[in-house]
Amino acid sequence: MGEETVRAPRRRDVLRMIGLAAGGAAMYQAMSALGVAQGSPMRGEPQLAEAPRGASVLILGAGLAGMTAAYELRRAGYTVQVLEYNDRPGGRNWSLRGGDRYTELGGATQECRFDPGLYFNPGPWRIPYHHSNLLGYCKRLGVALEPFIQINYNSYLHSLKAFGGKPQRYRCIDADYRGMVAELLAKSARHRALDAPLTPEDREKLLESLRETGALDASYRYVRGNTSSDVRGYAKDPGGGSSGKPVPSQPIGAHELLESGLWQTLGSAYDEQYLFQTTLFQPVGGMGRIGEAFGRALEGLIRYQARVTRIQQDDHGVTAHYEDLRQPGTTLQARADWCLCTIPLSVLHQIPMNVGRPMAAAIAAVPYAPTIKIGLQFKRRFWEQDEAIYGGTTYTDQSIYGISYPCCDYFSDGKGVLLGAYTFGEPALEFTALSPAQRVREAVRQGALIHPQYPEEFDNGIAVAWNRVPFVMGCYGMWSDEVRKRHYDDLCRIDGRIALAGEHASYLPAWQEGAITSALDAITRLARRAHEEADA
Repeated sequence: MGEETVRAPRRRDVLRMIGLAAGGAAMYQAMSALGVAQGSPMRGEPQLAEAPRGASVLILGAGLAGMTAAYELRRAGYTVQVLEYNDRPGGRNWSLRGGDRYTELGGATQECRFDPGLYFNPGPWRIPYHHSNLLGYCKRLGVALEPFIQINYNSYLHSLKAFGGKPQRYRCIDADYRGMVAELLAKSARHRALDAPLTPEDREKLLESLRETGALDASYRYVRGNTSSDVRGYAKDPGGGSSGKPVPSQPIGAHELLESGLWQTLGSAYDEQYLFQTTLFQPVGGMGRIGEAFGRALEGLIRYQARVTRIQQDDHGVTAHYEDLRQPGTTLQARADWCLCTIPLSVLHQIPMNVGRPMAAAIAAVPYAPTIKIGLQFKRRFWEQDEAIYGGTTYTDQSIYGISYPCCDYFSDGKGVLLGAYTFGEPALEFTALSPAQRVREAVRQGALIHPQYPEEFDNGIAVAWNRVPFVMGCYGMWSDEVRKRHYDDLCRIDGRIALAGEHASYLPAWQEGAITSALDAITRLARRAHEEADA
C-alpha cells in the first residue's frame, strides 16, 4: 500500500463514536479531557404589560398550562375565569392517595387503598433541573422539592431471554459494556486505527480518558480485578480486620453481554439523555402538590366539574358553553374578550368550535399516546431491606417495562408503594383491555420474576390506563416530524380571539415544562393582540 494522506484531527468524529458506543458519561469525560465541554443558559421570570382596562380572558382547563396562564394574566390585571372538567386542579399533574376514587371511561371505578402518606403519580413524576419555568413556579408557590433518583446502579436489568431469566444488577451490565467498548477503542487508538487521526497529545488524553471511564487496567484491558470491581462491584466487598480483603468479581464475557441485549437500556439509550440527566426533582408528597398549590393561589377563579360542550367566538369575544357535572343536563355559559384553550386535542377535536380550517386540521392531526401506570403497595419495603435498592428504576423486556422505586422515606418501617408498571404502545393497549384488577394482577405476576418477594408482600394496587382517562383520552400528543411540519404553526397561531396551549403545543410533549412554556408564549401573543385592539 502507498502512503496514506494524514488529515487534520477531527475530534467531533471521535467524540461522536464514543457517545454512541459508550454513552453520554464517557463522551463528556472525553470532552472534558479535550477541553470542549460547555454549560447551558437559564431563563428568567416572565413579564406581561399591564392589561388594557376591563380586558378579560376565559381559560379552558386547569392543568399546568391553564393555571400558569391564569396566574400570569391575573398578575397583569386581566379579569380571568377558568373552567375545569375535574373536581380538582392540575389535570395530568395528579397524585392518587388513600381514599381517592377514580372512574375511567367504561365505568370501572377504583378506590385507592394506600396507607396514609403514601401516593402514586399516574401522570408526570419527575422534573429535570433545566425545566427552569416549572421549578420557578414551585419556588414561588412554596412547593417543597426533593431529589428524584433516575439511575440506580444497584437496580436491575432483566430479560426473559438472557441469563436464564435472572435479573442482573445495572452496575454490572453498565460497567462491563463500557469496559468492553473502552477496551476496543483503546486498542484502536493505540494502533492508530481510528477513522480520524489525532495529534499525539490528543491521543494520550483520549487513552487516559478511556482507561478511567472504562475501568481498564494498565494495559488497557477490561478484566477481572480491583479496577473493574471498583465500578461493577465486588464478589466480596472490602471490609475490616483479617477477613476484610475484597474478592474481585468476574465481568460478563463480550459475546454473552452483547447477546443479552440488556445494554440497550443503559444510559446511552435512555437514562443519560438530556431530559433524564441529574439532577431531577419531585415534589415532597407527590407531583399533585404542584397543581394543588396553583389551585390555592387561584382560589375563586376556577369553576370545577365544568365540561365544555361548545366554544364560539365572534367579533367581540368568546363564549364557552358547559355542563355543570354536579347537575347533569345543565347548560351554562362563560364569556370573555379572549380565550386560551388548554383542553387536550384528543378531547378538543370532539367539541364544536368555530375556528378556521388550518387550526381545525391541526387539532385533528395529532394522535395521543397509549400509556399505562400501575401503583402497587407492599407490606414492607423489601427492595430496600432485602436488596439495598433506594430509588431508581429496574428495566425489563416484559410488558410492564419498568419498576420504579420510591425516592423518599428511605428506611421507613411499614408499607411502601412502587411504580409497578409504566408502559407504552401495544403493551399499554393490551393492559388497557384488561379490567383494573386484572392489570394489577398481571403487574404482580411479571414483577415476581424480578423480585420473588412480590406475591407474599403484595397488599393492593391501582392502575390508570390513559386511553380511558375521560379528561384526556390518551397520555400526551404524539407529533411526527411530518405532522409537525404541516400543522404545528397553525396549532400555535391565534385564530381570531382563540389561542391554544398545552404540552401538545410545544416541542416538549409529555412534559410539564412544555405545557408551561406553551402557555407563557400564548398569553404573551394574546396580550399583544389585546393591546393592539385597545389602541386601535
